[in-house]
Amino acid sequence: MIEIFYEKKEFFQLKELEKIGPKEKGIIMQSVKEVVQSLADDGLIDTDKIGTSTYFWAFPSKAGNVRKRKVDELSEKLKEIREKKVATLEAIQKSQAGREECSERVSILEALAERNGELKNIQEEIKKYRDCDPEALEETRKMTQVAKEAANRWTDNIHSAKSWCKNKFFIEEEVINKQFEIPEDLDYV
Repeated sequence: MIEIFYEKKEFFQLKELEKIGPKEKGIIMQSVKEVVQSLADDGLIDTDKIGTSTYFWAFPSKAGNVRKRKVDELSEKLKEIREKKVATLEAIQKSQAGREECSERVSILEALAERNGELKNIQEEIKKYRDCDPEALEETRKMTQVAKEAANRWTDNIHSAKSWCKNKFFIEEEVINKQFEIPEDLDYV
């Protein structure tokens, strides 16, 4: 379809394209509109609405310029990636310098592994005694107090809602408790 634009180098309306497309390029008349719209969406052809008419056009020079610009952009990206690759390889070589295997380095790495093992064992032993840790006990007390206050707040909310229902709807408290499955012995903690 785009070849029609390049060969004729003219402006077309959709009706003209629907006549030319099937004759010259063998495109089904019903799909011409979709093809033209697709080409316009992809930026391969230009379109403009002038008055009540919509015109379509495309020139080979524009397509060449678009391709050239795309090639330039991709060339620039390729250049940047190559520079980044070289910089990364240099950084890898610099980081590996000084890491050659020698007896001193091996002994230091073994000592480090041994200390890490000791640290892990000590941390596991500390976990065993966590229940007796004063800080952990204080934290538990604080969490217990917060939970108690929350429970009392919700109990107060339930009593307020029951009172409102009793006054608004003239329902007995036993009926409310039974309907909402509220225990008779509900009280503050």
